[in-house]
Amino acid sequence: MLKEGRMHRMLLRALLIAAALPLVVAAVLVSTRPAAAAGLTRVTGFGNNPTNLNMYIYVPASVAPRPALLVLVHYCSGSASGIFNGNGHDYVTAADRYGYIIVVPEATRSGSCFDVSTPAALRRNGGSDSTGIMSMVSYARSQYPSIDASRIVVSGFSSGAMMTNVLAAEYPDVFSAASAFSGVPAGCFATSDGSLWNSQCSGGNVSKSAQQWGDQARAMYPGYTGRYPRMQLWHGTTDTTLAYPNFGEEIKQWTNLNGLGQTPAFTDHPQSSWTRTRYGNTGTQATVEGVSIAGVGHQLPMSGQLAYAIAFLGLDGASSPPPSSTPPSSPSSSPPPQGGAKRIVGAQSGRCVDVPNASQTNGTRVQLYDCNGQSNQQWTYTSSKQLQVYGSRCLDAAGSGNGAAVQIYSCNGQTNQQWNVNSNGTITGVQSGRCLDVWGTGNGQQIQIYDCNGQANQRFSLS
Repeated sequence: MLKEGRMHRMLLRALLIAAALPLVVAAVLVSTRPAAAAGLTRVTGFGNNPTNLNMYIYVPASVAPRPALLVLVHYCSGSASGIFNGNGHDYVTAADRYGYIIVVPEATRSGSCFDVSTPAALRRNGGSDSTGIMSMVSYARSQYPSIDASRIVVSGFSSGAMMTNVLAAEYPDVFSAASAFSGVPAGCFATSDGSLWNSQCSGGNVSKSAQQWGDQARAMYPGYTGRYPRMQLWHGTTDTTLAYPNFGEEIKQWTNLNGLGQTPAFTDHPQSSWTRTRYGNTGTQATVEGVSIAGVGHQLPMSGQLAYAIAFLGLDGASSPPPSSTPPSSPSSSPPPQGGAKRIVGAQSGRCVDVPNASQTNGTRVQLYDCNGQSNQQWTYTSSKQLQVYGSRCLDAAGSGNGAAVQIYSCNGQTNQQWNVNSNGTITGVQSGRCLDVWGTGNGQQIQIYDCNGQANQRFSLS
């Protein structure tokens, strides 16, 4: 225990030196709803807060009609004002430009590290720091109901990067994207003795397969089968505080969670010392993106790097249209397509809804795949609102909530197998009222149902 305590103190000193920031105190203590103002504001009484975190919020003077929400998580020995005025300040100036809202949690325990280690921390609604942070998110959404639910994102540095991984794993139905600077995979810092420090993980000595890392994250939210957030990962190659091998382990975890392989789809060098790899999508908002910085230690983010994170997180883009209060739900507003079997083609991807390996097994999840005209991509819309494949299997929603899997199952006439094909390109479940939805555009991206939001990933054509 003495050795562990000394190592923990050494970590805190290293992080303090590495993160040396101008600490300008700009917090105003209030106990009521925060007013929109160009300053960091403390909020109290925001909800369930088992570990006594502090909550701060930044609301720019000019808020977008449907603003994004960024959760910005500080490093060990840090504070809300430290990250707000220091190496996270580019997020603040971008919020002024693009009109999004920022929530900044603050750890109050000795050392000001976030708990990403205890069993309570590594379980959805487990009763540690992540629970308090999610109360902050809920509070912000309740006070600012115009927040775009499809653009709630999280970013953090060091201890905050570790928490970023944990939040994205535990609450994949809340966060659409994440950016972690110098972190470790979700669950890597797990301990069983109450300690918040795991020297094996910090030293880069924990190596697992992609499947094992994915399963460890999935265990934090058992039973969830929906999409996981897009993830951007940054690491310096000479980092000795949270050693560089953790970068590769993070990539394993998030590619697995997003149903991707380990081979990058794209590699480039935005700057001479950077190596950027993208998995899945190859554009600015890739499904998974890793940026390795040669010759740099535990001192990220550096000047100019947050601009890349802002673009990846979609904080510089327009918000999605608000969900319709009365989404199309009746074939009378959009007649069923006529004719025989048709392809279901994603508007965003140009790929077809596909039954993997031409399986006819009940419970097989459907996916996106390159259109090929084969029978496992041929769907017939019937007079009873079923989408049939092979003439005997129906497109079936495994549940009615956000993220519920879409699969094939023997046709049974129940409402979870009935679909409205609407004139705006959406396909909505009769049982749930939710839209067919896919998170990415690459081959193998699984289909689910999700609240209708008007975005291209929820529009399909039958042709």
